[in-house]
Amino acid sequence: MMKIAFIGAGNVGAALATRLAEAGHDVVLAESREASESVAAALARSPRLRALPVADAVAAAEIVFLATPFPANEGLLPPLAEALAGKVLVDCTNPVGPGLTHGLRSERAGSELVQALVPGASVVKAFSIYGFENLADAAYPGYGVLPAMLFCGDDAGAKARVAELIGDVGFEPVDVGGLVQALHLEHMTLLWVRLVRAGRGSPGLVWAALRR
Repeated sequence: MMKIAFIGAGNVGAALATRLAEAGHDVVLAESREASESVAAALARSPRLRALPVADAVAAAEIVFLATPFPANEGLLPPLAEALAGKVLVDCTNPVGPGLTHGLRSERAGSELVQALVPGASVVKAFSIYGFENLADAAYPGYGVLPAMLFCGDDAGAKARVAELIGDVGFEPVDVGGLVQALHLEHMTLLWVRLVRAGRGSPGLVWAALRR
């Protein structure tokens, strides 16, 4: 069992928090304000979830999930930098610009910016290449492989822990390398969004890693 905190309880955060809590982990939602509607809605999804103020949730966690809208990160993370030092920070966010372009003009990955904002944390990009529907339900019966969850980061130990969580919610963990690879994962997200949200494709679309 891992002690996990979620910053962000929207579609992505609520789906993942619920799945991880049901997998047996101690999951806390970080509440930035009292009577948060998104936190209340997430708590209603599982009796295993609970909420604490942001500072308390982060302090008690071993692993922190960042599931906020990307533009919020620059204001949100610096005050938490000291509390996040030494912890694994799972970056589920994506910088999306006008017309479904990369929000940082592909000059750097959003996860690299997150790492710069919290230099003492071990940032791992994960749970970012699909929509929330896939995170809520990773079951694809009838197939001989699990859906792949690509992830990356510079800390091998942090990645090993995140890989375990990926497996716990039903995906095959596929380590694609260092945090520099996050830019490519963010482009995979844009591709998924263009195919599914803009192109009205099935939100059940996932990638798989086939090997011979």
